[in-house]
Amino acid sequence: MAKTLLICGILSSLLYVLMNIFVPMGFEGYSIPSQTVSELSAIDAPTRTLWVWLAVLYILLFAAFGWGVRMAAKRSRSLRIVAVLIIVYVIINLYWPPMHLRGNKPRVTDTLHIIWAMITLLLMVFIMGFGAAPLGKGFRFFTIATFVVFITFGVLIGTEAPGIPQNFRTPHIGTWGRINIGAYMLWVIVFAVALLNRKAVRKLGG
Repeated sequence: MAKTLLICGILSSLLYVLMNIFVPMGFEGYSIPSQTVSELSAIDAPTRTLWVWLAVLYILLFAAFGWGVRMAAKRSRSLRIVAVLIIVYVIINLYWPPMHLRGNKPRVTDTLHIIWAMITLLLMVFIMGFGAAPLGKGFRFFTIATFVVFITFGVLIGTEAPGIPQNFRTPHIGTWGRINIGAYMLWVIVFAVALLNRKAVRKLGG
């Protein structure tokens, strides 16, 4: 049962990556390199309904993964914390206040969307930090490298993000955002594989 739930973590990441490949096809004129993922679920976006339904499936898979982490945690306090953080992540991400399409004046939902994004990012960081603690030096280095990616491309995203409401050119924001997302999804996959390794699970302490 634990193995099946941990595999859900791998499936959740693969699903999210596929969502970013296929959903944009239903949005005429959408540019993956220059538009954010959030614009796929924006108010009045033609892909909003599809994205929301697939996102619910992603969240359910990730929730199952969280329970799998809890089952695999055994005596590991760090992994028990990760399981709780994943559930919090799931609850918050069950609903995202949608942004408006670019070129529209920011409103309350746009502000809430940014707040949700910041909370989600913090949860990702804490999930990775506590998740790396009991899994060995190599995995901790991998996690640190992921943090560096987050910081680097997060700063780059921040340089173009103010141009979205004014509908200014944001030639790289989609690429930078997806690099950050991809880094996290890869981390989840590697984390799940590490937990699926029985020897690794037996060595868990903390």
